Amino acid sequence: MIDLLKQLCRQNGVSGDEDAVRDFLREQAGPYADSIRTDALGNLIVFKKGLRSDGPKLLLAAHMDEVGLIVTRITDEGFCKFDFVGGVDRRVAIGKPVVLGPEKVPGVIGLKAIHLVSREEGKKVPKTDSMYLDIGAADKDEALALVRPGTYGAFLGEPEELGEGMLKAKAIDDRVGCAVMLSLLREELPMDVTFAFTAQEEVGTRGAFAAAFSVKPDIALVLETTTAADLPGVDDHRKVCAPGKGPVISYMDGATIYDRGLFRTLTRLAEGHSIPWQTKEYIAGGNDARTIQRSRAGVRVAAMSAAVRYLHAPASVANVEDMENMLRLTRLFLEEMARDGAEE
Repeated sequence: MIDLLKQLCRQNGVSGDEDAVRDFLREQAGPYADSIRTDALGNLIVFKKGLRSDGPKLLLAAHMDEVGLIVTRITDEGFCKFDFVGGVDRRVAIGKPVVLGPEKVPGVIGLKAIHLVSREEGKKVPKTDSMYLDIGAADKDEALALVRPGTYGAFLGEPEELGEGMLKAKAIDDRVGCAVMLSLLREELPMDVTFAFTAQEEVGTRGAFAAAFSVKPDIALVLETTTAADLPGVDDHRKVCAPGKGPVISYMDGATIYDRGLFRTLTRLAEGHSIPWQTKEYIAGGNDARTIQRSRAGVRVAAMSAAVRYLHAPASVANVEDMENMLRLTRLFLEEMARDGAEE
């Protein structure tokens, strides 16, 4: 699965511009799907028949978009002003390489030179409107020949393995969930399953809203990532979770109180099959589950996530075994849903 994840992380798919990721997913999923479609918001909805068709209507969801940026204006000097798409950490954006548009025009995020920064300015995180994109253009006309306002930009970085069993890449959030779902699509399933590769999660879980209304699931499992914060200097009670301690099974986050029966089912399966698992020890964040849960008359939702360091930064770090265990536990969850259904 990790090789598949690396391929997914190499694709650029900033929220609202997920075409390249969606095309890759469609190509990979198509041979195994009974039906596949793209809806008006850009979600890729894949249905695959399983051994049983009489169980609850089950949805697996993972978002395919990533954080990035969008060009808003070209200056007379040929620099690009921009805004971030999604909650990018501005502290780590300066000096980072990016590629712009389908032609992948190279650029770098710039800021006023350090020797021109006042002492007071140096104490603060720079605001986005003080940054710019340098694409090497000599003037406005030269820049406009390469990019236009509305052009998306994605961070640049090749996935690579770190140390013992860690992976560094951009867009691990949430290409992990996409890789788990693609892996399952290649297998014989114990029951009918709909897979939603959702769009625009990073700007307000927008795609999941449309997907939930069209699929009309009884139960949904959201496959995600969550911030780890297991770093030196962070108080223990704020560390949330840690890579290497297993998939994160949530009972609550900043947007959703998860179904207790589904939570018990996932934790029981993990313990019964010797899969390490953890919970979020600090209540924060949110994902597509919040939107799916509140659709129509309500949906029973659960979430399983990989603990990821440096979420929403140009590069993130996660544990390979955690991600493999997400696939393993999801497979067991499908078998349970086909056999006994969800606990109440």
